[in-house]
Amino acid sequence: MIQFHTPHYPTLRKADRDLLGTEGPELVRPYLGLWPDTRPTPLLSMPEVADAVGVRQVLIKDEGSRLGLGSFKALGGAYAVMTIFRKRLEDHLADTVSVAQLITPTARKFAAGMTFCCATDGNHGKSVAMGARILGCRSVIFVHEGVTQARAEAIGADRVLRVKGNYDVSVAEAQRVSAERGWVLVSDTSWDGYEDIPSLVAQGYTVLSTEALSQIAERSLQPPTHVFLQAGVGGFASSIAVNLGENLGHDNIKTIVVEPERAACLYVSAKAGRLTAFPPAEPTIMAMLECYTPSLVAWRILDAVVSAFITVSEEDARHAMRKLAFRDEPIIAGESGAAGLAGLLAATGDENVRARLGLNETSSILLINTEGATDPASYENIVGLSPERVLQGVMPAGRIEKTAEFKFNRKGDRP
Repeated sequence: MIQFHTPHYPTLRKADRDLLGTEGPELVRPYLGLWPDTRPTPLLSMPEVADAVGVRQVLIKDEGSRLGLGSFKALGGAYAVMTIFRKRLEDHLADTVSVAQLITPTARKFAAGMTFCCATDGNHGKSVAMGARILGCRSVIFVHEGVTQARAEAIGADRVLRVKGNYDVSVAEAQRVSAERGWVLVSDTSWDGYEDIPSLVAQGYTVLSTEALSQIAERSLQPPTHVFLQAGVGGFASSIAVNLGENLGHDNIKTIVVEPERAACLYVSAKAGRLTAFPPAEPTIMAMLECYTPSLVAWRILDAVVSAFITVSEEDARHAMRKLAFRDEPIIAGESGAAGLAGLLAATGDENVRARLGLNETSSILLINTEGATDPASYENIVGLSPERVLQGVMPAGRIEKTAEFKFNRKGDRP
């Protein structure tokens, strides 16, 4: 399903432009120096996809190695934790504190009395927990009953509390318990009266966008004319959309938001013309996108900058994961990570959609693999091989040749 949308860039607030625009990444980068591995993630070209869908260029930013946590979300939650901690430490000391001073003995003594918490599908919680761990703070992470045990165990928090219900229920529980116990809630979704911290989380993601643009410029590639951004509550999509628009000019790039059919809260909001919750039903395998109520701030931004909202099926996501795995340069993408490619295949498979979005032989597409195999068992079940075996170039028994893998028509059919 697709909902076309007319962007109205002038309504984008100056505060959102300032937070997520060209200057945003410069505020984030000093904090990344506290991580052990700050190498940029790779930007890969996918000429076989470009040829198959009839566009000039398809590029994918692979976040599977970001800061050692396997997801773009490493950039957001940890940055918010460190920023909040720095401000509280400055208030405590009545003095300014540099980023480097956040891990001194004085800072660690103060950190021992602070607990950060959040609700998560997995990746955001990892980031919050890692940020707290770097500083010496405690972390408590809430997960809903749809989060697999493997994803819960990978979070690495001091405590992981499982909540009966879906993601929205876990968000409410984290909000309630944090207020009772004086913990610092670092949510990546926002609501009325709670906007500043989710905005910091989103600001962290802008590093990804400017990093991609630098890599494109260094290789003298055509800047993107279209970007397909997967979304849960919308924080990531809003961040990247604004940063790309501010750097390239909002009229020069179209943003298409991609959601699971089973959790399409932004799609229904666009259709209704206002922030709208999606009625929960059957869970989606795109677990990191399984959100039913948009972030207030994210919806406000996306309403101003997005050209279309598109939904993809469970099989669309599986198909895209296999497409990314079985190519000359394999890309390990989880179910949510492959959603952007799934959205591109869906959009280019419909001639009316292609025409409305201006997807043609001159188009340059940017995709983002937002996560690696965050649940290795689920990945192997879908792809047919473990991530390690895929990277070794192994093909599952009975599978067609790699070169034939992209010989599908524009409806995304298998060969």
